[in-house]
Amino acid sequence: QVRLVESGGGLVQAGGSLRLACAASGRFESINSMAWYRQSPGKEREMVANIGSGGSTNYAASVKGRFTISKDSATNTMYLQMDYLKGEETAVYYCKVDVRIVINVEGATMNQIYWGEGTPVTVSS
Repeated sequence: QVRLVESGGGLVQAGGSLRLACAASGRFESINSMAWYRQSPGKEREMVANIGSGGSTNYAASVKGRFTISKDSATNTMYLQMDYLKGEETAVYYCKVDVRIVINVEGATMNQIYWGEGTPVTVSS
């Protein structure tokens, strides 16, 4: 089982900054990728940014240049630095990880996706 603990959400004024963190723990062989998603009321969940095992990153066009995703492989923790936040970015932010897990005594593995419970971010205009 993999456990994801998100932190760093809260209330911030438009134009301000927040830093989210997602710590992964549990039984897994490796992390293939990690990502941040967000979901605003009445809208579908959308990808904000992701980071691969080698450190490659991708961003949604709406956040490029303002948000920075990073990770600490030693602690299996992912971060999202959010600067110049906008009111429309009020949402619950979710952590998603794609990990490799061992599925039997022979050592066979498979990839599995886990989601965190989300951390709310409120940007006041």
